[in-house]
Amino acid sequence: MSNLPVRSPAAKVGGIVYFGRMLDKIKAHAKGELPEAYHPSLGKGFDHRCAAFLRVDYGQLANRVAQGGSDEEVLQWCFATGRLPTPDEIHVWNEFMRKCGWNDQISETLMRRKKEAGMAGRSEIKTMFEFIDVDEGRSLPDALGFERKA
Repeated sequence: MSNLPVRSPAAKVGGIVYFGRMLDKIKAHAKGELPEAYHPSLGKGFDHRCAAFLRVDYGQLANRVAQGGSDEEVLQWCFATGRLPTPDEIHVWNEFMRKCGWNDQISETLMRRKKEAGMAGRSEIKTMFEFIDVDEGRSLPDALGFERKA
């Protein structure tokens, strides 16, 4: 899926992980470019968590994205409509999201998704962000920040 019109969940907008990916999914869906497999999860899962973190309604966010503007402008709308998290809250959010699937309530889902994708033996994939990146054809950064091939 290397031509997928969405960025990595680890990419940041305004210092916040996942937000840009959520916007990419909203935009791609509106243009009819989002693969069908992604449609059932729109506004759910990590999308829901991200909208809830910013205290905005996902449907209202999708409507705001449809009005146009940069990712930063949409984020500023979220801050004005919902809330402006503190730098510490953003740090906690980023670290929580980055580690989802690693010894937590999402671990079983991660194991199932890896198995379904033929990656059950990929022990280096420990989090949902890592799984998403590999599943979509991106390489994994290692602990030192170097990239390794997926």
